[in-house]
Amino acid sequence: MLADEFSLIKRYFSDCGTGASDTLLGVGDDCALLAPPPGEVLAVTTDSLLAGVHFPLDSPARLIGLRALAVNLSDMAAMAATPRWFQLALSIPEADQDWLAEFSAGLNRMACDFNCTLVGGDTTRGPLTISITLLGTVPPEQALQRSGAKPGDIVFVSGTLGDGAGGLAVLEGRLPVDMGGATYLQDRFWQPQARVAEGLAIRGFASAAIDISDGLLADLGHIAAASRVGAEVEVDKLPLSQVLQRSAGLERGRNWALSGGDDYELCFTVPASGLAQCQRLIDEGVLNATPIGRIIQGGGVHCIDEQGALLDISTSGYQHF
Repeated sequence: MLADEFSLIKRYFSDCGTGASDTLLGVGDDCALLAPPPGEVLAVTTDSLLAGVHFPLDSPARLIGLRALAVNLSDMAAMAATPRWFQLALSIPEADQDWLAEFSAGLNRMACDFNCTLVGGDTTRGPLTISITLLGTVPPEQALQRSGAKPGDIVFVSGTLGDGAGGLAVLEGRLPVDMGGATYLQDRFWQPQARVAEGLAIRGFASAAIDISDGLLADLGHIAAASRVGAEVEVDKLPLSQVLQRSAGLERGRNWALSGGDDYELCFTVPASGLAQCQRLIDEGVLNATPIGRIIQGGGVHCIDEQGALLDISTSGYQHF
């Protein structure tokens, strides 16, 4: 049995991540001491996951640990920053040692995969809630923001869309699917592949970027609002996985791609001057991305069909309130 909070931290979280040399002092003191690389600034993001809201109540602890850090890593990717350190605020109903061992194993696996280190945090008793603050670094002139899109830029997305929503539908029993399909879609929900390498690859030519957490329409809408422009999405160009199309059908797959959320892919814009470099990276297999639309004058995000006719999309994405 664990005697207190400090024993819990020492046993499960004192060696989480890679322990890089830029961590001068990590877990175990009042503050962490960190050393950003010369010429780079800090990029900081925080996400909270609540049981019953962001994942089902009976979810495996290892998968919760994987997902909790992955969603923060996706924010870092969208800023074209390199993840380095993170802090964990963990609220748990009880100090269940089996649960903690599995949770910390999942968290450590994701941290090691992306070469970042746990450097502090807090633990409390309460409803299961995981809050992570992730810190990264980026040269200030290369940080991608939401406000840089201009009319004429081409809108790209990485990977495939809709799989995260499909995975949640499988978990909640709303999407009957064969074993192979269920495994693929649930993995896409629990272990979104934060596109950190892709974010670093595009920061030399992309004009704006965001990660797709609440749905393409909602998140592209944030780029449009911040850049004071509009956007057109060609729905027939949305990249959908074969598993999603087979399991959910084309129409539902497209709807989930547009507004389902939980994909954690990148949505980014590229001006004409960067299109050749972008295409070269795609051709070389460095970047898995698909052009799906363009930035236009005006405001809002509009969907068009193959003939260029406007489509009426009633749901734009996940709403937190």
